[in-house]
Amino acid sequence: MKLSEILKTDNLSLSYEVFPPKTDSSFDSVQNAVFEIAKLKPSFMSVTYGAGGGTSKYTLDIAKNIKALHGVESLAHLTCVSSTKETVRAQIENIHNAGIENIMALRGDIPESMKNADRSRWDYNFAIDLVRDIKESGYDFCVGGACYPEIHPESFNRKTDIAYLKEKVDAGCDFLTTQMFFDNNILYNFLYKIREAGITVPVVPGIMPITNANQIKRAIQLSDSHIPQRFMALVDMFGSSPSAMLQCGIAYATDQIIDLYANGITNVHVYSMNNPFVALKIHNNLSEVVSNG
Repeated sequence: MKLSEILKTDNLSLSYEVFPPKTDSSFDSVQNAVFEIAKLKPSFMSVTYGAGGGTSKYTLDIAKNIKALHGVESLAHLTCVSSTKETVRAQIENIHNAGIENIMALRGDIPESMKNADRSRWDYNFAIDLVRDIKESGYDFCVGGACYPEIHPESFNRKTDIAYLKEKVDAGCDFLTTQMFFDNNILYNFLYKIREAGITVPVVPGIMPITNANQIKRAIQLSDSHIPQRFMALVDMFGSSPSAMLQCGIAYATDQIIDLYANGITNVHVYSMNNPFVALKIHNNLSEVVSNG
């Protein structure tokens, strides 16, 4: 089923992002963790592609198995940075042949070794180019795109960022998923601005449960996210205790999700970091909320 159909429903739901293993030896353990999350019966699960496509060979296997073995709709990530048209065309065909109907179209992070390279000869410089190629592939995919409530790190300003986002949606994005954020007011302001700009596709908020203090630095590096003082107070108080920080991080993410539901959001995407325990705790915390929503 296409995610555009799933996201039309008014029922409250959760979805999860998982990532494939980096090596053959860890494939089984990662897939088992992913399957534990799939048992929670989320509305869908997305499977990342890896920086520069480094873990791409596992993405399709896991996405296919999530759907075939657990009946959970899957969303396969596809990145295009430094890829050729031929490579991307083959990946699109593989996704289609695996019976997956949904693709998350991303530029991807530019590898450190290529950051100073001449990009003028690259087949892909932006996600919009990938979106167009998927839509012109001849296969009927539902295509998702990424958006940044706190502005894309490479954008000059908010107005320019939203203008580029509108172009990407007009090129064929059926829905958007946000980068992580930790202050819901940032999302609400972002939604107001993009709706005002004529972007009407569904927007799925992405929530990252921060369950240890070391994750904060990583989260800031990945998305330049604003960390509210309210959350930093939790880290200052409980960050030195792994068990306490785990509980606080799950509670904070749960509170964010409840607030989103209360303000009209129907589906929330959780960046689970392949952690079935965190996914289960959030699922249980929201069991009555979701069942009555």
